Amino acid sequence: MRTGSSKTTALRAGLLALGAVLSLDLAAAVLRVGPGETFVRIADAAKSARDGDIVEIMPGEYRGDVAVWKQERLLIRGLGERPVLIADGRVAEGKAIWVIRNGDIQVENIEFRGARAGDGNGAGIRFERGRLEVRNSTFIDNQIGILTANFEDAELTIHDSLFAQAPRQERPLPHLLYVGRIARFEISGSRFHQGYHGHLLKSRARYNDIRYNLLYDGPHGEASYELELPNGGVAFVVGNIIGQSANTQNPIVIAYGAEGNIWPDSALYLSHNTLLSDRLAGTWFLRTFSDHLPPDAEILGINNITAGIGAFTLTASGTFTGNVPLPPGGLRDPDTLDFLPRGSSLLRWATKPAGSVRSISLAPEAEFALPRGTRPLPPLRHWLPGALQSGD
Repeated sequence: MRTGSSKTTALRAGLLALGAVLSLDLAAAVLRVGPGETFVRIADAAKSARDGDIVEIMPGEYRGDVAVWKQERLLIRGLGERPVLIADGRVAEGKAIWVIRNGDIQVENIEFRGARAGDGNGAGIRFERGRLEVRNSTFIDNQIGILTANFEDAELTIHDSLFAQAPRQERPLPHLLYVGRIARFEISGSRFHQGYHGHLLKSRARYNDIRYNLLYDGPHGEASYELELPNGGVAFVVGNIIGQSANTQNPIVIAYGAEGNIWPDSALYLSHNTLLSDRLAGTWFLRTFSDHLPPDAEILGINNITAGIGAFTLTASGTFTGNVPLPPGGLRDPDTLDFLPRGSSLLRWATKPAGSVRSISLAPEAEFALPRGTRPLPPLRHWLPGALQSGD
C-alpha cells in the first residue's frame, strides 16, 4: 500500500508540474514593439515581458533604447527588415545595449550598433549567465560585439551573424567577440571583418565548437589575432576561412594557450580550415603555447590549407597530416572573397581521411556561404584541403 501510495503521489506531482508548464505556455503573450504598436520602446517591453513570452520588434531605428532582460525564458526577434538598435551614447547598466541577466534567451534578426561604455567595453549584448542563442544578427562598431561574464555553467550559441568594424581604440582592446570563462561556446555560419588592435574572436570557454565561419579581417582590418583561445580548453575548429590582413598588429593567425590553461581538459582539433595571411614579413598560421598547456594537451591539424608567407607546424607540437601550404596568390581572389585554391582538381588527392576524435567527426558537413550562413555538403569520395569544397 505504501508503494502504491508513493507512486500515486509522484504521479499527481508530475501531472501538477506538467499542468503548470502548460499553463505558462498558454499564458505566453506576443509583445510587439514599434511605431503604432503596444510598445514604442524596447525597454518598456523588456520590463513587461514574462517568462515564455515572444517579443517582436518592427523594422526601423531604435536610438538610445537600451534594455535589461531578466526573464528566465524568452524569444526576442526582429520582424522583416532587420531593426537597428543604435546606442546613441547610452548603454544599460553601463555595460551594453542589451544586458541579458540569467535565462534561456533567443535573439533573432537584430542589429546592434555603436555601443560605448566608460570602461571601454561597451557591448552590443552583455551576456551574464544562463543560455543565449543568437541567430541572423549583426554587431557593428561596438567596443565589443558580444561580451560574456565568467560563469562556468553559461552557454553561448551563435549562428549566421556578422561582427564588424571595431572602433579605433587601443585601451582596452576592442574585440569583435569576447567569450569569457563559460561552459560551452558554439558558432557557425558567421562572418568577422575589420578588427582594430583587438582580436576578431577570443574565447576562454571550456568547450568550443567553431565551424564554417569567415574570419577574414580584409584589407581595411588591423586586428591582432584572428582567433584566440588563450586558456586552452577543448576546441573543434572545422571548415573555417581565417585570414589576416597586411596591417595586422600581431603575426599570429590562431593562438592557443597564450595565457595559461585553466580547464581540466585541453585539446585543439583543426580540420579543413583555410588559413591565409597578407603579411609580407611572414606569419605564424598557428602558435600553440605548449609551456602554458598541460603536457597531455592534444593538438591535431588535418587537411588544412595555409596561403601566404609563414609557418603552420614549425612552432606547434602535435600531429599534422594532409595539410597543404600554398604561396601568396595560391587562392583565387581573396579580395573578392573567392578563397578556393588554384589547381583544386590536383589538390583533391592531397588530403587524408579526416576521421573522428571523441566520437565527433572531423570531416566538414557544410561550408560557409556568403553573405553569411552555410550550405550543406554531401559526403565526398575525394576532399579538397581547406574549408571550401564546392564551386570548382
